[in-house]
Amino acid sequence: MTTYPPIDLRGATVLVTGGAQGIGRAVATRLAARGATVAIGDLDADLARTTAAGLGGTGHALDVRDPASFAAFVSEAEAAHGPVEVLVNNAGVMPNGGFLDLDPATDRMTMEVNVFGVITGMRLVLPGMVERGRGHICNIASLAGKVPLKGLAVYNASKFAVVGLTAATRLEYAARGVSITAVLPSAVDTALASGIDFRPLPKVSPDKIAEAVEASVANRSAEIPVPRYIGALAGVMTATPEPALNVVRRLVRDDRALQADDAERAAYNSRMADEARDRTRESL
Repeated sequence: MTTYPPIDLRGATVLVTGGAQGIGRAVATRLAARGATVAIGDLDADLARTTAAGLGGTGHALDVRDPASFAAFVSEAEAAHGPVEVLVNNAGVMPNGGFLDLDPATDRMTMEVNVFGVITGMRLVLPGMVERGRGHICNIASLAGKVPLKGLAVYNASKFAVVGLTAATRLEYAARGVSITAVLPSAVDTALASGIDFRPLPKVSPDKIAEAVEASVANRSAEIPVPRYIGALAGVMTATPEPALNVVRRLVRDDRALQADDAERAAYNSRMADEARDRTRESL
């Protein structure tokens, strides 16, 4: 078992992407309460600054799809607080709908945020961590990185990618003193999952994810499912023959993400589509 140099959160510089609300805000709040100096990056720069001010940290504009924006975030945070000891790659999107029904621009945005945003953050902080021989990266993935769900095909693809990315880079940098962990929540009670009934999967609070992130700094586990038992569930589903698993899927109505029609969900998907189209126009 690899032994990593310990990280004391008291005074540690921690970066949290998508940290102005939801899971990111819960993570930033919890780590700040343990003495960390937290820099929050978010598309909503004003809300990031407001949130961070209440935690004794700093808030920054951040679009994880833009490497220059991410580089500026890291540079500003390190100038204010010192070298990054912990990066929490939390920013994410989750549009839902039939695979053929989703706009390709939305698909691309999902991969840019959920996958390339994580890759960019890791590429920016890993060199310094490797040079210092210590550091920790926590990637907020999902149970959807282990278990496919109807209506979330591209989101599934993005989270499977993050799980694989985390596992491979963990192997590469363990001997250099840098740990990389994937946190795998089931459905989380935030706007990301609003309007989708994920039963029988439990919906957990952002605070539970924050607890797992804090624990990862101490135990440096490869993967942390939230709640813990869903990790075993994912293993059982992977090992179950497809005919039997399909029967179970029908019994639990695993097509709910295809049928979500809640007004709040519709508003979320509409917002994601607008952002994707805006991004496409900017790149032309």
